[in-house]
Amino acid sequence: MKNQIDPAPEVALVTGAGVGIGFEICHYFAAKGLHVMLNDLDPDLTQKAVDQINSEYPDSCQGLAGDASDTAFIEKLVKHTVKQLGSLDVAVANAGITVFGEFLTYKESDFHQLVQLNLAGSFFLAQQAARQMIAQQSGGSILFMSSVTGHQAHKNLAAYGMSKAALEMLAKTLVLELSPYQINVNAVAPGATMTERTASEEGYSDTWSRITPMGRPAFPRDIAAAVGFLVSREARHITGQSLVIDGGWTATSPSPY
Repeated sequence: MKNQIDPAPEVALVTGAGVGIGFEICHYFAAKGLHVMLNDLDPDLTQKAVDQINSEYPDSCQGLAGDASDTAFIEKLVKHTVKQLGSLDVAVANAGITVFGEFLTYKESDFHQLVQLNLAGSFFLAQQAARQMIAQQSGGSILFMSSVTGHQAHKNLAAYGMSKAALEMLAKTLVLELSPYQINVNAVAPGATMTERTASEEGYSDTWSRITPMGRPAFPRDIAAAVGFLVSREARHITGQSLVIDGGWTATSPSPY
């Protein structure tokens, strides 16, 4: 009987993953046996998240802190991932910011900051990741983090919603250019989700539990499970799609205000 060599674990890179949805995605990947490169802007938060995951799944996670809106850093991050973990098979562009503001008074500086991270950061992470996957000749998976605000109007989130809708169009467009290399590209669009940030907002859980058909907001694990499927080998024939994860909110869309 011939000796069989187990294939190396797949390697995933996730940006904006110190807390919340990004962290839970990394945690989910580690639980499934992937090796993970975790990125966050905050060095202390990055290290804390890495240590927490490794305490449950030893040697599954490494981290590199830095600004995921900086294209030079994005290139460094991808190269660092490959150098440390051997390949890049999955890239999740999770890093993003929400800057609330009325359309008529929205600041140009806020607009450029939001677009640089949400759009440019995601676009160029996908570009760098795709180049690496093509060089490996083994396919791969890229995922963008959209939002229900890319589907339904939400007060004071014109710029944010615009950026999230654009990411879904990017996922669809990249089908034309990346499918020949067996790279699938999708997006998930979370609705109201209980994270460290939203949990601090007074009445957030009660409000979204009341207006969400399934009776509660999402938890990060709900988003992570969907992401985990879309970037898995089993889902490689799914591409150019956007999956809404909102407990049915967009079907009825009652305002939280």
